[in-house]
Amino acid sequence: MSNYKFDQTDKRILEILQENAKITNAQLSKEIGLSPAPTLERVKKLETNGVIKSYHAQLDQQEIGLGVSTFITVTLVGHKKDYITTFVERINQIPEVVECHHITGQGDFILKVVSADIASYQKLILEVISEIPEIDDMQSTVILSTFKNSKVMPLPISSIKPN
Repeated sequence: MSNYKFDQTDKRILEILQENAKITNAQLSKEIGLSPAPTLERVKKLETNGVIKSYHAQLDQQEIGLGVSTFITVTLVGHKKDYITTFVERINQIPEVVECHHITGQGDFILKVVSADIASYQKLILEVISEIPEIDDMQSTVILSTFKNSKVMPLPISSIKPN
């Protein structure tokens, strides 16, 4: 964990920016009760310290034609560093794999995959993912409904310095 300690103003800035990254500096400064110059300075400091990693648009998967989401638990043929490195390099070349997590428990990795439909998902599995030689086994779970998909990170109390 980073050694960066937030104060209440930093916390509020992060909460606001997570909800609306397009907010203007003037509006942000008004909401946190600082003038624009120190507000911008605080945001830049959060960016420089790596607390804010990026700004991007969150797209509606259905609206852009990605109607099927799945999780795939992947078990590799072995646990040598070369297997893991090569697997991750190959997975990073597949745009439909939107998340890849190294995990404990059953399997070695869990992938989140998005596809237009079941047919395109099946083609991706059969022609691309299953062809990765480092994979020993895969288990797919189709996501039927999503009830929470928050991109807002909760800020732990321990990271906030007292005023």
